[in-house]
Amino acid sequence: MRRISKLTRVAVGVASLALAATACGGTSSDNNDSGGSKEDLGLAIAYDIGGKGDQSFNDAAFAGLTKAKDEFGYKTADVEPTEGETDADKEQRLASLARQGYNPVIGVGFAYGPAMKAVAAKYPKTTFGIVDSVVEGDNVASLVFAEEQASYLAGVAAAKATKTKTVGFVGGVDIPLIHKFQAGYEQGVKATDPKVKVISQYLTQTAEEGGFSSPDKGKAAAEGQIEKNADVIYQAAGLSGQGVIEAAAKAKVWAIGVDSDQFKQEALAAYKDFILTSALKDVGGAVYALAKSVEDGEPLTGTQVFDLKVNGVGLSESNPKMAEVPDLTDAVAEAKEGIIDGSIKVKTE
Repeated sequence: MRRISKLTRVAVGVASLALAATACGGTSSDNNDSGGSKEDLGLAIAYDIGGKGDQSFNDAAFAGLTKAKDEFGYKTADVEPTEGETDADKEQRLASLARQGYNPVIGVGFAYGPAMKAVAAKYPKTTFGIVDSVVEGDNVASLVFAEEQASYLAGVAAAKATKTKTVGFVGGVDIPLIHKFQAGYEQGVKATDPKVKVISQYLTQTAEEGGFSSPDKGKAAAEGQIEKNADVIYQAAGLSGQGVIEAAAKAKVWAIGVDSDQFKQEALAAYKDFILTSALKDVGGAVYALAKSVEDGEPLTGTQVFDLKVNGVGLSESNPKMAEVPDLTDAVAEAKEGIIDGSIKVKTE
């Protein structure tokens, strides 16, 4: 059984699916024992903080679920988190999905780590997946990403686009995962133009304080950075990032989106002219890849790494205004090549 691998290009293209679709199905009655599926249901995902409609991380996972549902023609389920929930609540949610016969069951976000470890051991015939965390288990696939690589490219773009020589970074919560975004971004900025100043800020110390789910906090942070002359702001803040984008558009400066191609998001259409690009993270591709492996009878397990080499991360090119920024496209392409061939080593801290 493989424990560590890098997936092939199976994930490519999922992020372009429409992310504003309605929820797919619900859940059926609990009539299975802990041995695994009897009803042969399909993929189920349990959302992270912010839930569906964040136009970012969770919606990308839903895109993967939609693709699997359409391709395999089976029943799916997607379940929202609750405010102030505990690990026990998450454990109960995952266990309920497994009992009903959903397979695979995916926890979207590192917060599902403790619950995933406990539940996977009780349902050995169900394949589990967790996004953004590594959980050991014979029936668990840990879907992790090289966020720092996409963020480096975002930093290159920011350094090329800034006119004030000041750019910003807004992280949702001060945790190691978001440190990867910050580290890659700052490195990309400085490698491109050492004279550019980077202002970095985190909204909260813990997720429970709303760092990933409070657009008002994101808006206030962005407004503060704009007052300090930042004219490009990269956000890695989940739902809170919508506030960053709103503030940037109001001030007519650039925002850089995250996880999904936020230039294409219908809910952000009013601001899209000011979304320079987005650091992509193909969560949808990872979700679909795990579902396909189960459907094919060869479930993925262990740590599955999505990086630039397999198009698991990247930088969007949807906004035609990118091409109007001198040298931006060429600089990003050169940096991408360097990361892939190993001549550029991107930091994670």
